[in-house]
Formats: sequence, structure tokens, C-alpha cells
Amino acid sequence: MNANQLMNMIVRMFVRKAMNFGMKAGTDALNRRDTAGRSQPQQHRDGASPAPKFDAKQARQVTRMARKIGRF
Repeated sequence: MNANQLMNMIVRMFVRKAMNFGMKAGTDALNRRDTAGRSQPQQHRDGASPAPKFDAKQARQVTRMARKIGRF
């Protein structure tokens, strides 16, 4: 094994850990979306109407994007 292969292996490990950390943080943020009203527009924070739901089309788009990201 040469130095280039070793460096690539080490860099891939760190990038994978960083990517997993970011994905977990993003999913956690989506799960606690209603806490403190940070991600909701002003009209939804005031209780005027409930927050929009995550529909099936968006779910398919998210899974498609996750598969694309997983290929790298």
C-alpha cells in the first residue's frame, strides 16, 4: 500500500464520519421542528394554522437525494 492509498483511506473515514454526523443532525432537527418555532414561518408560530405536512412527493425526493449522496 502506498502513501496515496493510505491518505485516501484516512480521508474517506473522516468524510464518512462528518457526513453521518450531518445527516443525524439534520434528521434530528426535522424531528424536533416545532420546538422554539425556529423553522416555522411567522404566521405558523402565531398559531394561525398548523405547519405544512411532509407529503409523499417530498419523501420520495428526500430518499432519492439520500441514495445519490450514498453513492459517493
